[in-house]
Amino acid sequence: MAEQRKTSEAAAESELADNSRNKPEKRKKHTRDPLPLVLKLLLVPFLLFVSLLIGMLVGYSLLGKGAAIDVFDLHTWTHMYDLVFK
Repeated sequence: MAEQRKTSEAAAESELADNSRNKPEKRKKHTRDPLPLVLKLLLVPFLLFVSLLIGMLVGYSLLGKGAAIDVFDLHTWTHMYDLVFK
């Protein structure tokens, strides 16, 4: 019984050794991050700001029937603030 165990262990070890020799080593693919972290952190607020400007232009000019350039006038926003809060 002990001899069978020794031979089966020896066979298992030799099989593991053969498998490790036949298998090619897996190499990690060195992939580069397309956008560095700093650029990602700056991109999100920039895109939010651009979408805010586009939303203001569309809302004021198309939905509100006003002139698109009036979106950037301070008096427009002070008037809207006065209408809402006063």
